[in-house]
Amino acid sequence: MDTDKILDYRLYIQREEDFVRADYHAEFRQYNKIKNGDVEGVRDRFKIARLTFFEGRGVLSNDPLRNIIYHLVASAAVISRLCIDGGMDMNTAYSLSDIYINKADEAETVEEVMDLIGDMQIDYATRMRAIHKTDVVNLHVRRAIDYIYNNLNKSLTVKELAEQEKLNPTYFSRLFVRETGTTIGDFITDAKIRTAQNMLCHSEYSIMDIAMSLGYSSQSAFTNVFKNSCNMTPKKYRDINNGKLKK
Repeated sequence: MDTDKILDYRLYIQREEDFVRADYHAEFRQYNKIKNGDVEGVRDRFKIARLTFFEGRGVLSNDPLRNIIYHLVASAAVISRLCIDGGMDMNTAYSLSDIYINKADEAETVEEVMDLIGDMQIDYATRMRAIHKTDVVNLHVRRAIDYIYNNLNKSLTVKELAEQEKLNPTYFSRLFVRETGTTIGDFITDAKIRTAQNMLCHSEYSIMDIAMSLGYSSQSAFTNVFKNSCNMTPKKYRDINNGKLKK
């Protein structure tokens, strides 16, 4: 199908109507919250987003119900793949996507589908939070893990995490290692690097923006940590994986 004429016409209409696409980065921040298991953040952000859900979004069908169903399908495709990348079992992620798409197919109103989109985002985020806390029994450590994933933009310390739980830092460090098999510092670094990998592959953020969003003092500091963890620079990682995605 020759899409050039259709595309030119669509772009012309959008210019005439002053149509502005929704911020890609804002949308991806929500997807990252889901992948990181930030249930509260996902819920709060969706409450705001649903008020202006259709602003800046393409019209995928002239029928309002079909239009929002198609948006749910597109969102489910992205979320399921990001969650697989974050450690969710592939069959679980895809089957969950199928469930919400089937529910949307049976919906009779736009509001029903809107509710399903919110439910789907929270469902995935809740499951990702559980994955991050697998085999962790101690309540202090579970809460600390939640705090880490909800504050990846900060330069977290053992002292800060221990204070959150009103525990001695030395005792808390030993407790964390016993429960997770890794030190607090290594756990934080791993969480940040996995988030950085995701952003490098699926977003257009600059490496500097990624570094700043993950609480690093500079791009060079972030690059050093990333290189130590992945045996390559962030730029090389992005180049290699973007090449794979285009195939």
